[in-house]
Amino acid sequence: MAQVSEMIQQSREVVTKPSVATFEKYETGGTMQDALIYVAIAAGIAGLLGLGGGIGGLISGVVTTLLGFFIFTYLVFWIGKQQGGTGSLDEVAYTFSLFWVPLSIIGGLATLVLTITLIGIVFIPILLIAILVVNIYFAYLAVQSSMNLPTGGKTWLVLILSAVGTGIVNGIVTSMLFK
Repeated sequence: MAQVSEMIQQSREVVTKPSVATFEKYETGGTMQDALIYVAIAAGIAGLLGLGGGIGGLISGVVTTLLGFFIFTYLVFWIGKQQGGTGSLDEVAYTFSLFWVPLSIIGGLATLVLTITLIGIVFIPILLIAILVVNIYFAYLAVQSSMNLPTGGKTWLVLILSAVGTGIVNGIVTSMLFK
């Protein structure tokens, strides 16, 4: 079982030295449970940073974040297996958590700062697009590492289908939560 302090150090290296080799270095360092705990902590922090939705918003944000993370990593694993990948669900979840957590906290903090300033109206969309692009880049590397897939079509197929599937499930869950 990985310790949160270890995961923070590993995240720092993954974010500052992104490569398949860096992800490979840590992919067996934890489990799905470790990843979900780490993501829950980040979801709570990001939720507190944007507490405008009240405590209900915070709780639903944490729940949908955890569910979305679990579904996405499971789909990456399952679809990756269909494409010849050889990784485990633990490797996928742990690898993805190492970049997802710091980027979500950075995004939440930056959004808070930009929201309380007048320039936020202009820069929040730019920030969200930048975070999305960085997430896609890290996800591409993480799929190659955790599922042992080559660069190119299979890796992109896994990411695109996983994102679409997660979006559909999140849409259904969100509509059920806010009925």
